Amino acid sequence: MPSLNKAILIGNITADPELKQTPSGVSVCSFAIGVSRRFKDASGNYPTDFINIVAWRQTAEFVSKYFRKGSPICIVGSIQVRNYTDAQGNKRYITEVVADEASFVASKQDSAPQNPSFAGLGDGDIPQEARNTKGQIPFVIMLKKADGSGIDCKEYLFDAGMKK
Repeated sequence: MPSLNKAILIGNITADPELKQTPSGVSVCSFAIGVSRRFKDASGNYPTDFINIVAWRQTAEFVSKYFRKGSPICIVGSIQVRNYTDAQGNKRYITEVVADEASFVASKQDSAPQNPSFAGLGDGDIPQEARNTKGQIPFVIMLKKADGSGIDCKEYLFDAGMKK
């Protein structure tokens, strides 16, 4: 039977990501992002969900090196549920997103689709691990809808070899 487990999230990192190593030397980085809901609650605010993320290997190293508390980030991955028994014998469940990809997100004032400048960074400032196989740098522009009902997102590719 076919199945699909894919999560695409854009939000802000809630605390500085911390890179750790497993006993076998594999890089891992756990962090949370705050993601605003699309609809206002009874008090007129957009509630925020805090979603746990775990990134492995190069993705973990990339996130820990280039993102800080408050940084907007786009995560593409899958939802994972695991469980364990705590010291008191209670069964505990953890739901998290395992990040397959992490990418920069630019706001409307940081980038313009017709001439993406990647916030003023030069080609040599962009890490190789942020690029796709063609040397392009994927990023997302988030635009708040005029009526305040949510956010529209559009993905772009910044061609590092492009002339300004």
